[in-house]
Amino acid sequence: MIRIGLLSDTHGYWDERYLNYFEPCDEIWHAGDIGSPDIAERLQAFRPLRAVYGNIDGQDLRLRFPEIQRFTIEGADVLMKHIGGYPGRYDPSVRDLLRTNPPTLFISGHSHILKIKYDNRLGLLHINPGAAGKYGFHQVRTLIRFTIENGKFSDLEVIELNK
Repeated sequence: MIRIGLLSDTHGYWDERYLNYFEPCDEIWHAGDIGSPDIAERLQAFRPLRAVYGNIDGQDLRLRFPEIQRFTIEGADVLMKHIGGYPGRYDPSVRDLLRTNPPTLFISGHSHILKIKYDNRLGLLHINPGAAGKYGFHQVRTLIRFTIENGKFSDLEVIELNK
């Protein structure tokens, strides 16, 4: 069993509450638009960090993190990409990969819209954690925590922070 803290679109904004909310987590995953190497370093100093770069991330973060991450953890096949779309409207850059070799969990960011949806057609769970930073149109900043055990997802929590 592993407990995950998930966030996206920090856009260089740091909030000490990230660490408070991710205290019970074993790993932190960032779905892109990190915005600053400092954000990645703070998260990585706290817990192991898996991340992808987003469209606003500079060369320093692009050299450090991939555009797409795919890995297996606790029996779950995970695919993470910043610009990915959502069930029924996947981004063309990842659509064929999802259709030909779907993961059990697909994580994307970019839209700043919190969305958790099961794709019955592809048999995968899609999570977009919304935006944890202050930049953008969203009114509430969001983080997610969840558990993976034997390829199953449970205990999913949405954490809302005032903008």
